[in-house]
Amino acid sequence: MNVIVAGAGRLGTQIAQVLAAAHNDVTLIDADDDRVAALEGRVPVRLVAGDACEPSLLEHAGALSADLVIATTGDDEDNLVISLLAKRQFSVPRVAARINDADNTWLFDGRWGVDVAVPAATPLISLIEEATGATDTVALLRLSKAGVDVIETAITPRSRTVGRALRDVELPEGTVVATIVRDGQPTVPDPALRLRPGDEILLVSHTATEQEIHAAFQ
Repeated sequence: MNVIVAGAGRLGTQIAQVLAAAHNDVTLIDADDDRVAALEGRVPVRLVAGDACEPSLLEHAGALSADLVIATTGDDEDNLVISLLAKRQFSVPRVAARINDADNTWLFDGRWGVDVAVPAATPLISLIEEATGATDTVALLRLSKAGVDVIETAITPRSRTVGRALRDVELPEGTVVATIVRDGQPTVPDPALRLRPGDEILLVSHTATEQEIHAAFQ
């Protein structure tokens, strides 16, 4: 899929990393030039600095050929404007938007171009599942178009991999680490990174089961 994610905060960046790891073409937009610059070389996506509420910026980001637009900024007004432009001006087939303030939920519907409205508290995997139209309802997210599974696991104080470098973890064949969320922030999965309790790991696999992934880390 060609995917545009508007908003390069924690949530938007995580979504972009997971979808890119699943072999989607992802463009990540943010109005903060410094934030975009900080992500250069750290995430495997196309980065665009600018206001996604501007039609010209969305067009530059590839909205005319996008299969999915996800608006994840921290401002509900911006998310609605982005959704409306994506649907009405660029005819994007599927538009998902994050709801930051529950009082605004009633606005996030087809009138504003929103196909999928997701509350801010929704877990990452569930949000991606909803946005992409996947039907799996457990922690295992099946991205049918990509032909891969995205599996989430967490490091606990009892995990045998605590203190071990990521490169020393024996992963099942056909499995790669997409991102590690540490202290609420996505972290580049550097092979030398040592795992800590509380780390949340998102992996992409063509062959492994959820149980096999958990076994590798626990």
